[in-house]
Amino acid sequence: MARPASSQADGRLLDNILGMVKRERMVSGVDESKKTVEFKPPEELKKILQLDIRAEGRSLQDVEEMMETVVRYSVRTQHPYFFNQLYGGIDEVALASAWLCEALNTNQHTFEVAPVFILVEHFVIARLVELFGWPEGDGIFSPGGSMSNLYGMTLARYRKHPEVKTRGMTGMKPLVAFTSDQSHYSVGKAASLLGLGLDNVVKVQTDATGRMIPQALKEAVAAARAGGGEPFFVGATAGTTVLGAFDPLDELADVCRDEGLWLHCDACWGGTAILSEKHRHNLHGIDRCDSLSWNPHKMLCAPLQCSPFIVRHKDILQECNSANATYLFQQDKFYDVSYDTGDKSFQCGRKIDAFKLYFLLTCHGLKEMEERVDAAFSAAEYLSEQVSRRPGFRQVLATPQCTNVCFWYIPPSLRQEEESPEWWNKLAKVAPRLKERLVRDGSFMVGYQPLPDKGLVNFFRMVTKCNPKPTPEHMDHLLDEMERLGADL
Repeated sequence: MARPASSQADGRLLDNILGMVKRERMVSGVDESKKTVEFKPPEELKKILQLDIRAEGRSLQDVEEMMETVVRYSVRTQHPYFFNQLYGGIDEVALASAWLCEALNTNQHTFEVAPVFILVEHFVIARLVELFGWPEGDGIFSPGGSMSNLYGMTLARYRKHPEVKTRGMTGMKPLVAFTSDQSHYSVGKAASLLGLGLDNVVKVQTDATGRMIPQALKEAVAAARAGGGEPFFVGATAGTTVLGAFDPLDELADVCRDEGLWLHCDACWGGTAILSEKHRHNLHGIDRCDSLSWNPHKMLCAPLQCSPFIVRHKDILQECNSANATYLFQQDKFYDVSYDTGDKSFQCGRKIDAFKLYFLLTCHGLKEMEERVDAAFSAAEYLSEQVSRRPGFRQVLATPQCTNVCFWYIPPSLRQEEESPEWWNKLAKVAPRLKERLVRDGSFMVGYQPLPDKGLVNFFRMVTKCNPKPTPEHMDHLLDEMERLGADL
Protein backbone atom coordinates (compact mmCIF):
# COMPACT_ATOMS: atom_id res chain seq x y z
CA MET A 1 0.00 0.00 0.00
CA ALA A 2 1.35 3.44 -0.96
CA ARG A 3 2.29 5.73 1.88
CA PRO A 4 -0.18 8.58 2.49
CA ALA A 5 0.86 12.03 1.34
CA SER A 6 0.81 13.23 4.95
CA SER A 7 3.83 11.01 5.71
CA GLN A 8 5.83 12.61 2.89
CA ALA A 9 5.77 16.15 4.20
CA ASP A 10 9.04 17.17 2.62
CA GLY A 11 7.81 20.10 0.56
CA ARG A 12 6.93 18.13 -2.56
CA LEU A 13 3.22 18.79 -2.23
CA LEU A 14 3.79 22.52 -1.93
CA ASP A 15 6.21 22.45 -4.85
CA ASN A 16 3.59 20.65 -6.91
CA ILE A 17 0.93 23.21 -6.07
CA LEU A 18 3.25 26.08 -6.98
CA GLY A 19 4.18 24.30 -10.19
CA MET A 20 0.52 23.84 -11.07
CA VAL A 21 -0.25 27.50 -10.40
CA LYS A 22 2.62 28.52 -12.69
CA ARG A 23 1.90 25.92 -15.37
CA GLU A 24 -1.79 26.79 -15.55
CA ARG A 25 -0.97 30.51 -15.31
CA MET A 26 -3.61 30.78 -12.62
CA VAL A 27 -2.41 34.10 -11.24
CA SER A 28 -1.52 36.21 -14.23
CA GLY A 29 -1.21 35.85 -17.98
CA VAL A 30 -4.05 33.35 -18.32
CA ASP A 31 -4.32 31.98 -21.84
CA GLU A 32 -7.41 33.72 -23.20
CA SER A 33 -8.09 30.79 -25.54
CA LYS A 34 -8.74 28.55 -22.53
CA LYS A 35 -12.23 28.15 -21.13
CA THR A 36 -13.44 30.12 -18.14
CA VAL A 37 -14.94 26.88 -16.84
CA GLU A 38 -15.13 23.24 -17.92
CA PHE A 39 -18.77 23.04 -16.92
CA LYS A 40 -20.31 19.76 -15.76
CA PRO A 41 -23.77 19.37 -14.20
CA PRO A 42 -23.77 18.49 -10.47
CA GLU A 43 -24.48 14.75 -10.80
CA GLU A 44 -21.86 14.29 -13.51
CA LEU A 45 -19.30 16.28 -11.53
CA LYS A 46 -19.94 14.11 -8.45
CA LYS A 47 -18.95 11.04 -10.48
CA ILE A 48 -15.81 12.74 -11.76
CA LEU A 49 -14.69 13.93 -8.32
CA GLN A 50 -15.40 10.63 -6.53
CA LEU A 51 -15.35 12.39 -3.19
CA ASP A 52 -14.21 10.06 -0.41
CA ILE A 53 -12.46 10.13 2.96
CA ARG A 54 -10.53 6.96 3.72
CA ALA A 55 -9.14 5.49 6.90
CA GLU A 56 -5.70 5.04 5.32
CA GLY A 57 -5.42 8.43 3.61
CA ARG A 58 -4.26 9.04 0.04
CA SER A 59 -0.91 8.62 -1.64
CA LEU A 60 1.00 11.58 -2.98
CA GLN A 61 0.16 10.51 -6.52
CA ASP A 62 -3.56 10.33 -5.66
CA VAL A 63 -3.41 13.78 -4.09
CA GLU A 64 -1.69 15.24 -7.14
CA GLU A 65 -4.33 13.75 -9.43
CA MET A 66 -7.06 15.09 -7.17
CA MET A 67 -5.56 18.59 -7.34
CA GLU A 68 -5.42 18.40 -11.13
CA THR A 69 -9.11 17.48 -11.18
CA VAL A 70 -10.00 20.31 -8.80
CA VAL A 71 -8.24 22.84 -11.01
CA ARG A 72 -9.67 21.45 -14.24
CA TYR A 73 -13.29 21.72 -13.15
CA SER A 74 -13.10 24.93 -11.10
CA VAL A 75 -14.11 28.33 -12.42
CA ARG A 76 -11.10 30.37 -13.48
CA THR A 77 -12.00 33.60 -11.74
CA GLN A 78 -8.62 34.98 -12.82
CA HIS A 79 -9.61 34.58 -16.49
CA PRO A 80 -9.96 37.89 -18.37
CA TYR A 81 -13.43 36.74 -19.49
CA PHE A 82 -14.80 36.07 -15.99
CA PHE A 83 -17.28 38.87 -15.30
CA ASN A 84 -19.85 36.85 -13.40
CA GLN A 85 -19.39 38.33 -9.95
CA LEU A 86 -18.06 41.46 -8.27
CA TYR A 87 -14.74 39.76 -7.55
CA GLY A 88 -12.14 38.17 -9.76
CA GLY A 89 -8.52 37.42 -10.42
CA ILE A 90 -5.61 38.09 -8.11
CA ASP A 91 -2.05 38.83 -9.12
CA GLU A 92 1.21 37.35 -7.83
CA VAL A 93 1.56 39.98 -5.10
CA ALA A 94 -1.95 39.29 -3.82
CA LEU A 95 -1.46 35.54 -3.83
CA ALA A 96 1.88 35.84 -2.04
CA SER A 97 0.22 37.78 0.78
CA ALA A 98 -2.56 35.20 1.11
CA TRP A 99 -0.13 32.26 1.16
CA LEU A 100 2.03 33.93 3.79
CA CYS A 101 -1.02 34.59 5.97
CA GLU A 102 -2.16 30.98 5.69
CA ALA A 103 1.30 29.60 6.40
CA LEU A 104 1.65 31.69 9.57
CA ASN A 105 -1.87 30.61 10.62
CA THR A 106 -2.37 32.99 13.51
CA ASN A 107 -5.32 34.81 15.01
CA GLN A 108 -5.99 38.54 14.83
CA HIS A 109 -7.07 39.11 18.40
CA THR A 110 -4.07 39.76 20.68
CA PHE A 111 -0.66 41.29 20.25
CA GLU A 112 1.01 38.30 21.86
CA VAL A 113 -0.05 35.87 19.09
CA ALA A 114 -0.14 38.31 16.15
CA PRO A 115 2.28 41.14 16.95
CA VAL A 116 3.06 42.09 13.34
CA PHE A 117 -0.52 41.78 12.14
CA ILE A 118 -2.04 43.72 15.02
CA LEU A 119 0.23 46.64 14.13
CA VAL A 120 -0.57 46.23 10.43
CA GLU A 121 -4.32 46.37 11.11
CA HIS A 122 -3.90 49.46 13.30
CA PHE A 123 -1.90 51.13 10.54
CA VAL A 124 -4.27 50.19 7.71
CA ILE A 125 -7.39 51.23 9.60
CA ALA A 126 -5.80 54.59 10.44
CA ARG A 127 -4.94 55.15 6.76
CA LEU A 128 -8.46 54.20 5.67
CA VAL A 129 -10.00 56.57 8.20
CA GLU A 130 -7.85 59.31 6.66
CA LEU A 131 -8.54 58.20 3.09
CA PHE A 132 -12.31 58.37 3.54
CA GLY A 133 -12.07 61.85 5.04
CA TRP A 134 -12.57 61.45 8.78
CA PRO A 135 -10.40 63.31 11.34
CA GLU A 136 -10.48 60.24 13.59
CA GLY A 137 -12.14 56.87 13.75
CA ASP A 138 -11.71 53.18 14.29
CA GLY A 139 -12.33 49.94 12.48
CA ILE A 140 -11.80 46.25 12.10
CA PHE A 141 -11.45 43.70 9.31
CA SER A 142 -14.51 41.47 9.07
CA PRO A 143 -15.32 38.25 7.16
CA GLY A 144 -17.14 40.19 4.43
CA GLY A 145 -19.46 43.02 3.54
CA SER A 146 -22.54 41.35 5.02
CA MET A 147 -20.84 41.14 8.41
CA SER A 148 -19.62 44.73 8.06
CA ASN A 149 -23.17 45.91 7.38
CA LEU A 150 -24.26 44.01 10.49
CA TYR A 151 -21.57 45.86 12.45
CA GLY A 152 -22.96 49.17 11.20
CA MET A 153 -26.51 48.38 12.26
CA THR A 154 -25.37 47.01 15.63
CA LEU A 155 -23.40 50.17 16.43
CA ALA A 156 -26.32 52.33 15.34
CA ARG A 157 -28.62 50.49 17.74
CA TYR A 158 -26.07 50.75 20.56
CA ARG A 159 -25.65 54.48 20.01
CA LYS A 160 -29.41 55.00 20.09
CA HIS A 161 -29.91 52.72 23.11
CA PRO A 162 -26.66 51.78 24.95
CA GLU A 163 -28.72 49.85 27.51
CA VAL A 164 -29.61 47.27 24.84
CA LYS A 165 -26.25 45.59 25.49
CA THR A 166 -27.32 44.53 28.99
CA ARG A 167 -31.13 44.71 29.02
CA GLY A 168 -31.97 43.66 25.51
CA MET A 169 -34.85 45.12 23.49
CA THR A 170 -37.71 44.26 25.81
CA GLY A 171 -40.13 47.15 26.23
CA MET A 172 -38.57 49.27 23.49
CA LYS A 173 -40.43 50.81 20.59
CA PRO A 174 -39.90 48.88 17.36
CA LEU A 175 -36.61 50.09 15.87
CA VAL A 176 -36.90 50.93 12.19
CA ALA A 177 -34.09 50.80 9.62
CA PHE A 178 -34.16 52.36 6.16
CA THR A 179 -32.32 51.35 3.02
CA SER A 180 -32.87 51.73 -0.71
CA ASP A 181 -34.91 49.32 -2.78
CA GLN A 182 -31.65 48.51 -4.61
CA SER A 183 -29.55 47.77 -1.54
CA HIS A 184 -27.82 44.49 -0.70
CA TYR A 185 -29.91 41.77 0.92
CA SER A 186 -27.57 41.70 3.92
CA VAL A 187 -29.30 44.77 5.37
CA GLY A 188 -32.46 42.73 5.82
CA LYS A 189 -30.48 39.80 7.19
CA ALA A 190 -28.82 42.06 9.75
CA ALA A 191 -32.22 43.33 10.92
CA SER A 192 -33.48 39.77 11.21
CA LEU A 193 -30.43 38.64 13.16
CA LEU A 194 -30.63 41.62 15.55
CA GLY A 195 -34.29 40.95 16.31
CA LEU A 196 -35.72 43.99 14.52
CA GLY A 197 -37.59 41.87 12.01
CA LEU A 198 -37.81 42.28 8.26
CA ASP A 199 -41.06 44.23 8.62
CA ASN A 200 -39.06 47.01 10.27
CA VAL A 201 -36.71 47.44 7.31
CA VAL A 202 -38.22 50.10 5.06
CA LYS A 203 -37.18 49.98 1.41
CA VAL A 204 -36.89 53.59 0.26
CA GLN A 205 -37.77 54.48 -3.32
CA THR A 206 -34.96 55.07 -5.80
CA ASP A 207 -34.87 57.14 -8.96
CA ALA A 208 -34.57 55.77 -12.50
CA THR A 209 -30.81 55.25 -12.07
CA GLY A 210 -31.17 53.34 -8.79
CA ARG A 211 -30.18 56.13 -6.37
CA MET A 212 -32.07 56.58 -3.10
CA ILE A 213 -34.33 59.64 -3.16
CA PRO A 214 -33.67 61.86 -0.11
CA GLN A 215 -37.22 63.24 -0.04
CA ALA A 216 -38.58 59.69 -0.10
CA LEU A 217 -36.35 58.89 2.88
CA LYS A 218 -37.73 61.90 4.77
CA GLU A 219 -41.28 60.77 4.11
CA ALA A 220 -40.53 57.18 5.10
CA VAL A 221 -38.99 58.31 8.40
CA ALA A 222 -42.04 60.46 9.17
CA ALA A 223 -44.38 57.58 8.35
CA ALA A 224 -42.46 55.20 10.61
CA ARG A 225 -42.63 57.64 13.51
CA ALA A 226 -46.34 58.20 12.95
CA GLY A 227 -46.83 54.43 13.05
CA GLY A 228 -45.19 54.12 16.47
CA GLY A 229 -41.73 53.03 15.32
CA GLU A 230 -38.36 54.51 16.25
CA PRO A 231 -36.13 55.26 13.24
CA PHE A 232 -32.44 54.74 14.01
CA PHE A 233 -30.45 53.59 10.95
CA VAL A 234 -30.09 54.46 7.27
CA GLY A 235 -28.16 52.09 5.03
CA ALA A 236 -26.93 53.94 1.95
CA THR A 237 -25.05 52.28 -0.89
CA ALA A 238 -22.05 53.36 -2.94
CA GLY A 239 -22.19 51.10 -5.97
CA THR A 240 -25.33 48.96 -5.81
CA THR A 241 -24.97 45.31 -6.71
CA VAL A 242 -26.91 45.38 -9.96
CA LEU A 243 -27.07 48.91 -11.37
CA GLY A 244 -23.91 50.20 -9.70
CA ALA A 245 -25.75 53.24 -8.33
CA PHE A 246 -24.16 55.69 -5.89
CA ASP A 247 -26.66 57.08 -3.41
CA PRO A 248 -26.48 60.89 -2.87
CA LEU A 249 -24.59 60.65 0.41
CA ASP A 250 -24.37 64.36 1.11
CA GLU A 251 -28.12 64.85 0.85
CA LEU A 252 -28.84 61.70 2.85
CA ALA A 253 -26.44 62.94 5.53
CA ASP A 254 -28.54 66.12 5.79
CA VAL A 255 -31.65 64.03 6.42
CA CYS A 256 -29.87 61.86 8.98
CA ARG A 257 -28.52 64.94 10.78
CA ASP A 258 -31.97 66.49 10.98
CA GLU A 259 -33.64 63.26 12.07
CA GLY A 260 -30.92 62.00 14.44
CA LEU A 261 -30.19 58.84 12.45
CA TRP A 262 -27.03 56.81 12.00
CA LEU A 263 -25.85 56.86 8.37
CA HIS A 264 -24.03 53.73 7.25
CA CYS A 265 -22.66 53.35 3.72
CA ASP A 266 -22.30 49.98 2.05
CA ALA A 267 -19.34 50.87 -0.18
CA CYS A 268 -18.30 47.26 -0.64
CA TRP A 269 -18.32 47.58 -4.43
CA GLY A 270 -18.01 51.26 -5.28
CA GLY A 271 -15.74 52.23 -2.39
CA THR A 272 -12.70 51.38 -4.53
CA ALA A 273 -13.36 54.62 -6.44
CA ILE A 274 -11.76 56.42 -3.47
CA LEU A 275 -8.37 55.42 -4.91
CA SER A 276 -9.00 57.35 -8.15
CA GLU A 277 -8.74 61.10 -8.44
CA LYS A 278 -10.98 60.90 -11.50
CA HIS A 279 -13.78 58.80 -9.99
CA ARG A 280 -13.82 59.51 -6.26
CA HIS A 281 -16.42 62.23 -6.84
CA ASN A 282 -18.94 59.36 -6.84
CA LEU A 283 -18.32 59.10 -3.09
CA HIS A 284 -18.98 62.76 -2.32
CA GLY A 285 -20.35 63.00 1.20
CA ILE A 286 -18.94 59.69 2.44
CA ASP A 287 -16.96 61.63 5.04
CA ARG A 288 -20.32 62.50 6.66
CA CYS A 289 -21.29 58.86 7.19
CA ASP A 290 -21.06 57.30 10.64
CA SER A 291 -19.70 54.01 9.34
CA LEU A 292 -18.90 52.25 6.10
CA SER A 293 -18.10 48.86 4.61
CA TRP A 294 -15.55 48.30 1.85
CA ASN A 295 -14.51 45.08 0.11
CA PRO A 296 -11.07 45.39 -1.53
CA HIS A 297 -11.55 41.75 -2.55
CA LYS A 298 -14.13 42.97 -5.05
CA MET A 299 -13.16 45.59 -7.64
CA LEU A 300 -9.59 45.95 -6.33
CA CYS A 301 -9.06 42.15 -6.53
CA ALA A 302 -7.39 41.61 -3.17
CA PRO A 303 -7.55 37.93 -2.15
CA LEU A 304 -10.87 36.76 -0.73
CA GLN A 305 -11.59 37.68 1.96
CA CYS A 306 -10.52 41.27 2.60
CA SER A 307 -13.20 43.50 4.09
CA PRO A 308 -12.54 46.47 6.38
CA PHE A 309 -15.34 48.05 8.39
CA ILE A 310 -14.58 51.55 9.61
CA VAL A 311 -16.48 53.88 11.92
CA ARG A 312 -16.18 57.61 12.55
CA HIS A 313 -16.72 57.32 16.34
CA LYS A 314 -13.46 56.25 17.92
CA ASP A 315 -14.44 54.12 20.93
CA ILE A 316 -17.85 52.77 20.04
CA LEU A 317 -16.66 49.41 18.64
CA GLN A 318 -14.99 48.57 21.93
CA GLU A 319 -17.89 49.82 24.04
CA CYS A 320 -20.51 47.98 22.04
CA ASN A 321 -18.81 44.63 21.54
CA SER A 322 -16.39 44.08 24.40
CA ALA A 323 -16.92 41.06 26.64
CA ASN A 324 -13.73 41.49 28.73
CA ALA A 325 -12.83 37.81 28.72
CA THR A 326 -10.21 37.44 31.46
CA TYR A 327 -8.67 34.35 29.85
CA LEU A 328 -7.73 36.27 26.70
CA PHE A 329 -7.77 40.02 27.36
CA GLN A 330 -6.01 40.15 30.73
CA GLN A 331 -5.25 43.69 31.84
CA ASP A 332 -2.00 42.85 33.68
CA LYS A 333 0.03 41.66 30.67
CA PHE A 334 3.66 42.68 30.23
CA TYR A 335 2.94 44.92 27.21
CA ASP A 336 0.49 47.71 26.31
CA VAL A 337 -2.85 45.85 26.29
CA SER A 338 -4.52 48.56 24.23
CA TYR A 339 -3.09 46.64 21.26
CA ASP A 340 -5.25 43.62 22.10
CA THR A 341 -8.02 44.79 19.82
CA GLY A 342 -9.88 41.50 19.35
CA ASP A 343 -12.53 42.43 21.91
CA LYS A 344 -13.90 44.99 19.42
CA SER A 345 -15.03 42.11 17.23
CA PHE A 346 -17.99 39.74 17.30
CA GLN A 347 -15.53 36.99 16.52
CA CYS A 348 -12.82 35.48 18.62
CA GLY A 349 -11.12 33.67 15.76
CA ARG A 350 -10.32 36.25 13.09
CA LYS A 351 -8.16 36.10 9.98
CA ILE A 352 -5.18 38.42 9.51
CA ASP A 353 -6.81 39.95 6.43
CA ALA A 354 -5.45 43.47 6.94
CA PHE A 355 -2.04 42.24 5.80
CA LYS A 356 -3.45 41.29 2.38
CA LEU A 357 -4.56 44.87 1.71
CA TYR A 358 -1.38 46.34 3.18
CA PHE A 359 0.84 44.07 1.07
CA LEU A 360 -1.11 44.83 -2.11
CA LEU A 361 -0.96 48.60 -1.60
CA THR A 362 2.60 48.82 -0.34
CA CYS A 363 4.04 46.56 -3.07
CA HIS A 364 2.19 48.09 -6.01
CA GLY A 365 1.84 51.64 -4.69
CA LEU A 366 -1.19 53.90 -4.83
CA LYS A 367 -0.36 55.15 -8.32
CA GLU A 368 -0.58 51.66 -9.82
CA MET A 369 -3.81 51.00 -7.93
CA GLU A 370 -5.29 54.23 -9.27
CA GLU A 371 -4.36 53.25 -12.82
CA ARG A 372 -6.07 49.89 -12.37
CA VAL A 373 -9.23 51.50 -11.05
CA ASP A 374 -9.28 53.97 -13.92
CA ALA A 375 -8.82 51.11 -16.39
CA ALA A 376 -11.82 49.27 -14.94
CA PHE A 377 -14.00 52.36 -15.25
CA SER A 378 -12.66 53.09 -18.72
CA ALA A 379 -13.47 49.57 -19.96
CA ALA A 380 -17.03 49.91 -18.64
CA GLU A 381 -17.43 53.25 -20.40
CA TYR A 382 -16.15 51.72 -23.64
CA LEU A 383 -18.51 48.76 -23.37
CA SER A 384 -21.43 51.10 -22.70
CA GLU A 385 -20.63 53.04 -25.86
CA GLN A 386 -20.40 49.85 -27.94
CA VAL A 387 -23.68 48.49 -26.57
CA SER A 388 -25.42 51.72 -27.54
CA ARG A 389 -24.08 51.45 -31.10
CA ARG A 390 -24.42 47.77 -31.97
CA PRO A 391 -27.66 46.48 -33.48
CA GLY A 392 -29.37 44.01 -31.18
CA PHE A 393 -28.05 45.47 -27.93
CA ARG A 394 -29.86 47.90 -25.67
CA GLN A 395 -28.70 49.53 -22.43
CA VAL A 396 -30.76 49.48 -19.27
CA LEU A 397 -29.14 52.76 -18.16
CA ALA A 398 -27.82 55.32 -20.62
CA THR A 399 -24.57 55.80 -18.69
CA PRO A 400 -23.03 53.47 -16.09
CA GLN A 401 -22.33 55.08 -12.71
CA CYS A 402 -19.84 52.46 -11.54
CA THR A 403 -18.30 49.69 -13.65
CA ASN A 404 -21.64 47.90 -14.02
CA VAL A 405 -22.91 47.85 -17.61
CA CYS A 406 -26.47 46.55 -17.77
CA PHE A 407 -27.97 45.66 -21.13
CA TRP A 408 -30.22 43.35 -23.11
CA TYR A 409 -29.21 41.26 -26.09
CA ILE A 410 -32.13 41.20 -28.55
CA PRO A 411 -31.77 38.31 -31.02
CA PRO A 412 -32.69 38.83 -34.69
CA SER A 413 -35.98 36.95 -34.22
CA LEU A 414 -37.28 39.70 -31.92
CA ARG A 415 -35.86 42.81 -33.58
CA GLN A 416 -38.75 43.44 -35.97
CA GLU A 417 -41.57 42.53 -33.58
CA GLU A 418 -43.75 44.99 -31.70
CA GLU A 419 -42.54 45.49 -28.13
CA SER A 420 -45.69 44.22 -26.48
CA PRO A 421 -45.92 42.55 -23.04
CA GLU A 422 -45.58 39.22 -24.88
CA TRP A 423 -42.40 40.52 -26.56
CA TRP A 424 -40.91 41.41 -23.19
CA ASN A 425 -41.81 37.95 -21.87
CA LYS A 426 -39.89 36.44 -24.77
CA LEU A 427 -36.93 38.75 -24.17
CA ALA A 428 -36.87 37.71 -20.49
CA LYS A 429 -35.94 34.18 -21.61
CA VAL A 430 -33.01 35.28 -23.77
CA ALA A 431 -30.48 36.12 -21.05
CA PRO A 432 -30.77 32.78 -19.18
CA ARG A 433 -30.49 30.77 -22.41
CA LEU A 434 -27.59 32.83 -23.73
CA LYS A 435 -25.84 32.65 -20.35
CA GLU A 436 -26.14 28.84 -20.50
CA ARG A 437 -24.53 28.78 -23.94
CA LEU A 438 -21.70 31.07 -22.83
CA VAL A 439 -20.98 28.86 -19.80
CA ARG A 440 -21.23 25.54 -21.65
CA ASP A 441 -19.00 26.93 -24.37
CA GLY A 442 -16.63 28.22 -21.68
CA SER A 443 -16.09 31.49 -23.49
CA PHE A 444 -17.48 33.96 -20.92
CA MET A 445 -19.17 34.11 -17.54
CA VAL A 446 -21.46 37.12 -17.17
CA GLY A 447 -24.30 37.57 -14.69
CA TYR A 448 -27.94 38.34 -15.43
CA GLN A 449 -31.02 39.19 -13.39
CA PRO A 450 -34.40 40.94 -13.51
CA LEU A 451 -35.36 44.00 -11.46
CA PRO A 452 -39.10 43.45 -10.88
CA ASP A 453 -39.54 46.58 -8.74
CA LYS A 454 -38.44 48.65 -11.73
CA GLY A 455 -40.37 46.59 -14.26
CA LEU A 456 -37.19 45.25 -15.89
CA VAL A 457 -37.04 41.69 -17.24
CA ASN A 458 -33.82 39.64 -17.29
CA PHE A 459 -30.82 41.59 -18.53
CA PHE A 460 -27.07 41.10 -18.45
CA ARG A 461 -24.95 42.79 -15.79
CA MET A 462 -21.37 43.09 -16.93
CA VAL A 463 -18.91 44.22 -14.23
CA THR A 464 -15.31 45.22 -14.92
CA LYS A 465 -12.63 44.92 -12.25
CA CYS A 466 -8.99 45.82 -11.74
CA ASN A 467 -7.37 42.47 -12.47
CA PRO A 468 -6.81 41.18 -15.06
CA LYS A 469 -6.85 44.68 -16.47
CA PRO A 470 -9.85 44.83 -18.85
CA THR A 471 -9.30 46.15 -22.37
CA PRO A 472 -11.54 47.39 -25.22
CA GLU A 473 -10.65 44.15 -27.05
CA HIS A 474 -12.11 42.12 -24.17
CA MET A 475 -15.31 44.13 -24.36
CA ASP A 476 -15.61 43.71 -28.12
CA HIS A 477 -15.02 39.98 -27.83
CA LEU A 478 -17.85 39.65 -25.30
CA LEU A 479 -20.35 41.28 -27.65
CA ASP A 480 -19.05 39.21 -30.57
CA GLU A 481 -19.56 36.02 -28.59
CA MET A 482 -23.07 37.00 -27.59
CA GLU A 483 -23.92 37.62 -31.22
CA ARG A 484 -22.35 34.31 -32.28
CA LEU A 485 -24.06 32.18 -29.66
CA GLY A 486 -27.36 34.05 -29.54
CA ALA A 487 -28.11 34.61 -33.22
CA ASP A 488 -30.64 31.75 -33.46
CA LEU A 489 -32.51 32.39 -30.20
